Order: sequence, then structure tokens, then C-alpha cells
Amino acid sequence: MADASAITAVLGPTNTGKTHRAIERMLAHDSGMIGLPLRLLAREVYDRVTTRVGEARVALVTGEEKRVPRRPDYWVCTVEAMPIDLEVDFLAIDEIQLAAHDQRGHVFTERLLLARGRRETWFLGADTMRPLVSDLVPTAKFVQHPRLSRLTSAGAGKLSRLPPRSAVVAFSTPQVYEIAERLRAQRGGAAVVLGALSPRTRNAQVAMFQSGEVDYLVATDAIGMGLNLDVRHVAFAALRKFDGRDVRDLDPAELAQIAGRAGRHLADGTFGTVAPLSLPDGIAAAIEAHRFPAVRRLRWRNSELDRSSIDALLASLREPPPARSLKLVHDAEDAAALSRLAEDPEIRARARGSEAVGLLWEVCRIPDFRKLLFESHVALLAEIYAQLSGPSAALDPGWMAARVAEIDEVGGDIDTLITRIASIRTWTYISNHGRWVRDAGAWQDRTRAIEDRLSDALHERLVQRFVERGGGAARGARAGARPAQRRPEAEEPVKVAPDHPFARIAAMRALLAPGPAAPAPEDDRARWVESIVGAPHERFSVDVAGRILDGEQLLGQLARGPALLLPDVRLAALDDLGPGARSRVLRRLVAFARDLVEELLAPLRSPEVRGLQGAARGIVYQLEQGLGTAAARDAGEQIAELAPEDRALLAARGIEVGERVIYAQQLLRRGALERRLALCAAWFDRGRVPACPAPGAVSVAVARGVDPRAYAAIGYPVFGTRAIRADVAERVHRALVSGEPAARLSSWMGCPAREAPRVAASLLG
Repeated sequence: MADASAITAVLGPTNTGKTHRAIERMLAHDSGMIGLPLRLLAREVYDRVTTRVGEARVALVTGEEKRVPRRPDYWVCTVEAMPIDLEVDFLAIDEIQLAAHDQRGHVFTERLLLARGRRETWFLGADTMRPLVSDLVPTAKFVQHPRLSRLTSAGAGKLSRLPPRSAVVAFSTPQVYEIAERLRAQRGGAAVVLGALSPRTRNAQVAMFQSGEVDYLVATDAIGMGLNLDVRHVAFAALRKFDGRDVRDLDPAELAQIAGRAGRHLADGTFGTVAPLSLPDGIAAAIEAHRFPAVRRLRWRNSELDRSSIDALLASLREPPPARSLKLVHDAEDAAALSRLAEDPEIRARARGSEAVGLLWEVCRIPDFRKLLFESHVALLAEIYAQLSGPSAALDPGWMAARVAEIDEVGGDIDTLITRIASIRTWTYISNHGRWVRDAGAWQDRTRAIEDRLSDALHERLVQRFVERGGGAARGARAGARPAQRRPEAEEPVKVAPDHPFARIAAMRALLAPGPAAPAPEDDRARWVESIVGAPHERFSVDVAGRILDGEQLLGQLARGPALLLPDVRLAALDDLGPGARSRVLRRLVAFARDLVEELLAPLRSPEVRGLQGAARGIVYQLEQGLGTAAARDAGEQIAELAPEDRALLAARGIEVGERVIYAQQLLRRGALERRLALCAAWFDRGRVPACPAPGAVSVAVARGVDPRAYAAIGYPVFGTRAIRADVAERVHRALVSGEPAARLSSWMGCPAREAPRVAASLLG
């Protein structure tokens, strides 16, 4: 990317609004990209951004999911998946302190050193990165914001006496399970968040906690990054973790990252330990004050790789770093896989030339989601490379189908389902390399559907095992109550409460699985919710009253938002959905509303029009604010500065700069008129919106009480007693200026002859 004109390092503790500020800054630019550390966080930010500007302008790119519209302005990505060769005005990298991570750090370091926006670049993260950012990026300007809420130590406490809205943190799956079962017996149950859960399962578990079905959350350090939760207290049940190589103590900054999940926005939070565990001396004070030792070295790997041969590639991966503050990555999974495959004579025979070596490197970068036996992962990579480097240059569909079919099974216990989800993620990743598989879109749909089914089954198993049925009564059980009899995990999952936000999402499995039993009504509803959330823009429609429809079914109503071009949405009566499901449907409809605006204003937002400068750009801006129409008198300054060639450029793009009205010709068509009316129905007060003009009507009588600005916003500015279509108003004005009598122009104006003089006087005034 090109060097940025401004580089800002926004460093500080958790809950200072860093990511929120970066999103706002990105949206202030015409184009932007943000790299995030987790797929789950990328999806959360994507949902936030599309709610603002619509899905037509936003791309989501992770290793396992690519949603790229035809012409996106904004890119929300995981850091590893960022298309860094794409130039954007604004670029941000979140959680930049991960540049010190043993496995992933070199990617964050590469972004720190090389990734830049055309106009502005932001790096977000912990203040421990300040010295190294200053050293490696000397032009960076540092910005720090105070934490929005206080974080204080509450010391040690018994598990049975934890306050509601607590998150208990452990660092091994068996300990998470053990704590969750104790909370089920003592406090009614808990949601569970593990790093190995799919985003869909994690969302379901988090929604259960957020909606109040359970008051406790048990998690690994998976909650320490980006998950915004209504947590008031974080309790550590362990202070040591296995980091992939050794069991080690967490350092104070890592503990602070997790403890900082307590107290979001302006709500204060507390942290502590589960007795008898206690924090080492000084750690609690350091977390409260947000003071930690600076990061000393970042992980680094050469980004200028030599693909002329396997040995050259391996040598370039071992090239020493250019600065003492950088440490070479020695044990990255992809490089280890390459070293192992390089020992295979058949692989060496195939990998001759830069193209074949480059393909081998791409295959080696397939993540080992399963984390079982490394030899098994390498064997899979060898088979994939053998097929991709063969005559067909693609994976055998039959072979791939057999491997995928082995995973498509929703029976089994929690750990079995987690393993299957990890396995299917591999094939989702592969299917997103379009040239590797035939009919890539179909494979992406298939693997995503399998992951969804497995995720829904996993959520059911987690609820079955760790949540006591009975809702609030169970949560009120006194400490020390006798544990409920645990059901075997292999039996069919129990049904959860009807208002649970994710209780019905498992119906996707029922839809696709054969069997004589008809799906239950709640299963039908769940399928409907999922279909709405994932529906394309074309599925929905909006009428002139601003009602959003799915076929004949009313879903919601456009409502007044912060601006005419930013409508909000009110849901229709969907009270049978839980709060989590309602929130997801609402987000989809708000994104539809933003896409509606983008679709309407597409003639004003094409690359050709966006490339206009100066006065011409100012005129286009006024047209946008008026939904395609502006009064010439309000743009007098821009019109005076408009050069003849700019006027010609505007005309070539369908924008007419008249004496009385400026308008976009395409936005006067019937479909655009109806969308303009829908937006006006949301923005203007009830009763102050005009009725929809009849097809072909060149003018309408001005109705009492209707806001004249609303007539202009639908392309019919008011002149005297009539609201006249913008192009007709200009045509009549030209005729009047040339001396044509008003009485002869009444048919042009679409009004009775007796009204023509008054309308003409207004047009000439």
C-alpha cells in the first residue's frame, strides 16, 4: 500500500472506545479497511457497519467467509485475510499488541510495518506497544483516551457467592466444564464460551447470557478480545495456561485484557479470583492503574519470499529480522508444514518453478483448525497439493464430498461436535479458494450449512448440560443445593424456553435432514429467522408508506433516523421471538434500509460521479441530501463556480443543472419515486407527506398541511398551487422565459388554465 499521510496509534486500556472510534473514522472516509483479530469480532463489526451504510457497500473477508458485494467501499477483515494490495483511504489494525504473539505475531508486525491507508492509518491496542511503535513507526502520532468506567479489585470470593452478571475464567476445557456444572447446581446454570466454539455457537451462548436466561458465563481467555458483554465482575479460576508449547503464568497485561471485560461503556466493573486462588502481590493494583511492562520484541517474518524453489522459500522464511526489536518466528505452523512436506520426494518433484512452489506455500497456509496430530494435518496438505498440482488443477469433487460427508453428523457429545466443527472449518477455508474447487459457491454453501447444523447441535448440548431447566426459579436456587440429575449427552437435546433467542435455530438441521416427522411450528419459525438474516436484498420490498415486506408479510416500518438518508426501522409484531433473534432480524432490516438508500442514490454515487471535484461535487452533495432534487437558488454559489466542462460532465451523467431546479433524471422514474416516498414517510411527520402521484402525472395539487420539502424530496418541487415534476418545471420555465404565454402552458403544467398564471409567476419569481 502507499505510504499514509497520517499514522495514528490509539493505545490504551480496554473499554476506551478504540474500535468504535476507528469505525467512525473509517466511515468518515470514502473507503476504508479494518483488520480485526477474530472472525467473531469481524462479524460483529461487519454487522455494525452494514447497519450504518448497508450491505451493498461493505465486504466481509475472513479465512472462512467472504461476502464481497459488487463495489464495496469498506472492508471488514480478519488481520490475516486483509487484501493488503487493495488501496483504501483509511486503514486500521486492531489489537496491534498481538504482534508479540508466538504464532500470529509476524502477521500483525507485517501490517504495522507495511500496511497503510492512502490518507490515514490507525493502529489500535494496548499502551504496552508505545515504545516499539515509536521505534518502528517514528512518524506515528500517539492518542490515548481514558477508560470509560472504573475497574477495581474485589479480591477472592467463593464460587457460590459470585454476584450475578459474572464471568468466570479458566484456561482448560475440563476446568470450564467443571465450573459450569457447579454453577448449574448452585445458581441455575451458565453460558460457556471456548475458543474452539464456532462463532454461531458462541453467539448463541452469549445471547443466552445477554438476554438474562443465565446470569453467569464460564469462559477461557476467548472473551478477552473484542466480545462486548454485559459483565459486571470477572473472576479468575486459574492464572496459568497452556500456550501451545508450555504451561505458563499469564502476564499482568494478559490478565488485564480479560479483567477489562468487566464494566462496559460507563458501567463500572470489578475483578477478582475464585477462592482459595488469589492474585500475586501487586497484580491487582497494576490492573486497576493500567500500568504494565512494555512489550520488548515483536515476532517477525520476511514478507519478500523467494518462490523459485522449495529450498529458496525455506531460506527466505529463515531470513533474520532487520531490527533488534524484532524476533524471527521459528515455529509457525505453515513453515513447519512446508519443512515437513519438503522431505517428501514426490512433493519436491512436483514443486518445480515459482508457480508450483507458490501453490505449495498456499496449501501449507491452510490452518490446522483440528489441532490433533500434526502428522495428520501434513498428510491432508500433501493430498491436497497432489491433486491441485495434477492435470485437473482442482480437488476431486468425489474425494472432497466423501471427506465432508464424514463430518456431517450432529450426534455425539460436546467434544465430538467441537472436533467436527474444527474439521468442517478446514473445508470451508478450502472452498473459499475459488480456483481450488469446481463450483466453489456451492461448496461454500454446503460447508457453511454443515457448520451451522453442528453449531446448533453444540449449543443444544451446552444448554442441556450446563443450564438447569426452569428459568428464573432455577437461577434463584440457594448455594449448596443438590445438583440436578445430569442427562446423558448422547440423547436427543431437550427443548429450551420458547422465548430463548436461539432456542429454535437448530431447525436448519430439521429442514435438511430426512425423516417422516414434520417439523414443529417453532422449528419453522427458526428456519424463517435464519432465512431472513441471510436473505439477499432482493427478497424484501418497501411500499410508499415505508413498510418493509417479505412477500405479503409485514416485517417492519421505516422510521425517522438521524438523517433523511439514515432511516431507522421499527419491527412489526414479532413478539414470539426472543431478544437475541429480534436483534438479528432488526439488524438485517436496518441494513436493508441502508441498502435501499444506496440503491436509490446509485446514479449519484457511481465512480464517475464520485470523481468530480469542486463545485460539481458540491452540487452532487446537495442532490444526495434532497434524494435527487435541489433548488437552484440553494446551490447558487456552486453553480456560479461551475465550469462549462463540469456542467457537461454532470449532464453526461444524467444530472441537469437548471435555472430553477437541479435534478437527476434517473431518480424521477417510477421506482425511484416510490422509494423516495418511503424515505419521506420515515423522515417527515405523519400527515406531512404527499400522496403518491399517479403514474405519468407531471404535477399534483399541493395538499394542505404537507411539508413543501417533502414534495421536493420526491422530485416534485412546489411552485404556486402545484407541485411540478422537476424536469417539467424546467421545461415550462424555459418556455416562459422565451415568451410563451402561461395560459398555453397549462397542459404542460398538468393544471387547470385558471391556475396557470399563479404557477407561472412562481416559476419566474
